[in-house]
Amino acid sequence: MSREAVSDCAQVPRVSSVDEAQLEELAGLMRGRHVVALTGAGCSTESGIPDYRGEGTLARARRPVRFEVYAADPVARARYWSRAVVGWPRFCAAPPNAGHRALARLERAGIVRAVITQNVDRLHQAAGTREVVELHGALAEVRCLACGALEGRAELQERLLGLNPGWLDHEAEIAPDGDADLETSLAEFHVAGCRRCAGVLKPNVVFFGEQVPAAIVERAYALVESAELLVVLGSSLTVFSGLRFVRRAEALGTPIAIVNVGPTRGDALASLKIEARLGELLPRLAERLA
Repeated sequence: MSREAVSDCAQVPRVSSVDEAQLEELAGLMRGRHVVALTGAGCSTESGIPDYRGEGTLARARRPVRFEVYAADPVARARYWSRAVVGWPRFCAAPPNAGHRALARLERAGIVRAVITQNVDRLHQAAGTREVVELHGALAEVRCLACGALEGRAELQERLLGLNPGWLDHEAEIAPDGDADLETSLAEFHVAGCRRCAGVLKPNVVFFGEQVPAAIVERAYALVESAELLVVLGSSLTVFSGLRFVRRAEALGTPIAIVNVGPTRGDALASLKIEARLGELLPRLAERLA
């Protein structure tokens, strides 16, 4: 799934304060400009949703599921859903954090015009942001690969629990994909099919090996092309699906500001790079601007 690929890097040192001069520089860049934000997993880690890479994250042993494997292999699907059943209650209960709320406040004030997000948790919308482009979809829905029917993930959870009573008794740590690091036999796990045609169901998100739908990419490009400032928040820009928008902004001569803990692939293109936690920086930024 298109969070960011597993890294072999060591832990990143904790960043616990915001440089006042940099904060004022960012506020100055945003004042009077049409701002578009590009957000990544770093926006949600403070809500308790882990990332594949980032502050305090060690290399993970398992890689995200690839689309071609999921679509072709019943065992791979059973492995995914056996973990997803365990991880879902904690994933869907994760609340928006101070960074999400501050970004929504900046939108209400007319400072941030839209958010392009690589996240699949819908925490921007839960915090009140209205204009959100979901590059990678959302885990709140599942889609049938045969007929295209959509079903709410909460409804599917009930069906999966009906087929696999007691499965929530398994203990496991929540994982970045909204599932869990579960190590148990899959022999008894039953996967639910589409209610309409009994076809294969898949989370309505972009897995590794899939492409972001063209209409979504075009909408995101249009926002970037209309922006007078692109602000990257909480993304290392490791995968191309996010990096391409930074490259487009740079090609257009649009200023770019990046706030992230740790290096990003876009640092060389940025007018300003700040190492800070979004839950601390964004509320202070909103106090200055909104």
